[in-house]
Amino acid sequence: MDNRYNGKRAFDLTLHIWLHHALVFLRWLLWAAAIGVALGLISTAFHYSVDYAQELRLAHPWLLYLLPIGGLIIVFMYRACGVKDDRGANAVLEATINGEPVKKRVAPLIFIGTVLTHLFGGSAGREGAALQLGGSIAGLFGGVFRIKPGDGRVLTICGMSAAFSALFGTPVTAAVFAVGVASAGAVQYAALFPSVVSAFAGYFVSSSLGVPPTRFELLGIPALKAAPVLQVLALSVLSGWLSIVFCKTIGGVHHLAGRVKSPYLRVFTGGCIVAAASLLLGTRDYCGAGMDVIARALSGRAEPAAFILKLLLTAVTMGTGFKGGEIVPSFFVGATFGCTVGALLGLNPAFAAAVGLAALFCGVTNCPITAIILSVELFGGGALPFFALACAASYLLSGYSSLYGAQRIVLDKWRIGE
Repeated sequence: MDNRYNGKRAFDLTLHIWLHHALVFLRWLLWAAAIGVALGLISTAFHYSVDYAQELRLAHPWLLYLLPIGGLIIVFMYRACGVKDDRGANAVLEATINGEPVKKRVAPLIFIGTVLTHLFGGSAGREGAALQLGGSIAGLFGGVFRIKPGDGRVLTICGMSAAFSALFGTPVTAAVFAVGVASAGAVQYAALFPSVVSAFAGYFVSSSLGVPPTRFELLGIPALKAAPVLQVLALSVLSGWLSIVFCKTIGGVHHLAGRVKSPYLRVFTGGCIVAAASLLLGTRDYCGAGMDVIARALSGRAEPAAFILKLLLTAVTMGTGFKGGEIVPSFFVGATFGCTVGALLGLNPAFAAAVGLAALFCGVTNCPITAIILSVELFGGGALPFFALACAASYLLSGYSSLYGAQRIVLDKWRIGE
């Protein structure tokens, strides 16, 4: 009798646990899908707005002269809305760590601010804006449904994942990046399923509305032999060191610009520097994200100094108060660096550009698994062993610098804990 009673209690307990898990699964499926659909729609509108701004700038080159004025408008807009200390993407990473929601007003501000930066020729990407859009909309969602802080962190991750995926068309990369970027070395696996659902929902919405996924044809893949492996290893070591320079330059310019007390003077000066540099160089290659230059590098053509110039102009743009992001500029720097240096190492310059892109992205974000997945989604799996080697080496040699000051490097890069 006791055995039957105990068996029934065990069965009831197992059934209760199973039902609880099923309800949690269903809840996150619905919440993550809802956030993914919402961010898919918003990110699609953002994509077309930025693209339209870039088309206007190309059609009217004189808009570059108004870059300092555009900066003043951005600063005024933020201060008028009470956002005087904008933490950018760092605020979103902090939200995934401490559960504090991203301010709701950030979404429209970063949307408009990034469009203005691209309209007038600032040297910036847009993925930082995507992360902030995702975090802000997720915070709005959490507030409406009064979600507790622990779940709020997962919602923020879902928002980041959906927005990143919708803009770039790389859902697996977006999902893994969102769960791992805040605490490098300690992936938040509890958020992986919601992150994946949001990423695919955002991707399906944006792709159905005509946003093309970012894809490149990979040229010049060498045979998997000792010589190409050593050449890729050498390029990866240099890319890892370059990622330190990239992060230090971005951070250093931001710190230096911060000494100018007036944000209006700061952004106006930055706009003047970027506009003047573009005019003196006689090219608009460094205005905007530079996807066309990335495509050229991946076909085997790049100016030798392109990676240095893009790094400096992005640092000035972002450090003085314009809006956007640094990840696509890191693609630009990595691809042009790889194309230039890889050829000197004996690699096909187009293939070397792809390796440099993945390796530098890995080094500046401290996300090696994300970088490996990114290489597959961007270029296919034909050169996966080379990309795995490149990202592993770059991660190890990139030190503890990061694009994001709020990122925590949880585990030592050089040894496993005692």
